[in-house]
Amino acid sequence: MVSKKIISSKLTTTHLRLFHSCSRLTPHDPRLFLYMNDPIKIPEHIAIIMDGNGRWARAKGWPRLEGHRSGIQAVRDVVRACGQWGVKFLTLYSFSAENWKRPGDEVKGLMFLLKTFLKMELNELMKNRVRLMAIGRLDQLPADVRKELASSIEKTKNNSGLSLVLALSYGGRSEIVDAVRRVADDIKSEKLQSSAIDETSFSNYLYTQGIPDPDLLVRTSGELRISNFLLWQISYAEIWVTETLWPDFKRDELWKAIEDFSRRQRRFGEVV
Repeated sequence: MVSKKIISSKLTTTHLRLFHSCSRLTPHDPRLFLYMNDPIKIPEHIAIIMDGNGRWARAKGWPRLEGHRSGIQAVRDVVRACGQWGVKFLTLYSFSAENWKRPGDEVKGLMFLLKTFLKMELNELMKNRVRLMAIGRLDQLPADVRKELASSIEKTKNNSGLSLVLALSYGGRSEIVDAVRRVADDIKSEKLQSSAIDETSFSNYLYTQGIPDPDLLVRTSGELRISNFLLWQISYAEIWVTETLWPDFKRDELWKAIEDFSRRQRRFGEVV
């Protein structure tokens, strides 16, 4: 083990936060070199497509819902890590618009797990100063789930730490369609002039109004697609894919994504 006192004088506040979040760190751990010598580029906003719950359960001979249930622990670990590492926003693709097409029993089970998660995790969110937010066609959620979600959002709204954004009944195309409808309504009511519409003003009509675009998009399970997730917002996000199925995804895996992100040179279409 490396003494924290020995290296503390060489670390910035961000480095110290990262260091203290690791329970075991040996002299040969590559993260120590990053902490002490390289500038750590922590993404302001990480978005994750949490995929592979069903395959994880099937490989064990279990019902699909057990994969979703086990995925909750991965959510808990990633949320804690992001809060400790100074990530400002974490958006999780929790339930897509297409997921409503799944078998009724599975959908019912997912809604039960969501409601249970909101109840069980409230104290954890408050303890870690996490602010809960949600995006999507939330009116399509069952009434009891909407009530629990609204209650959690209200109770955490003044928390100053990580903002955890749950994408629920969410589809990227639906989001853009809903934004266009809102723009059309405002033009019709003369609240908005069509000549005033640009990328910045249009962004204010999206579900993610006030939330910065993701810097890093992570997808688990090895699938190479974005599945209708944040189509507008990820235009210049760095993408990182892992073969790891979501229930097995923990902070060490997320750290690999952040390390890779930190090494990249973001150009935003410019020649560098």
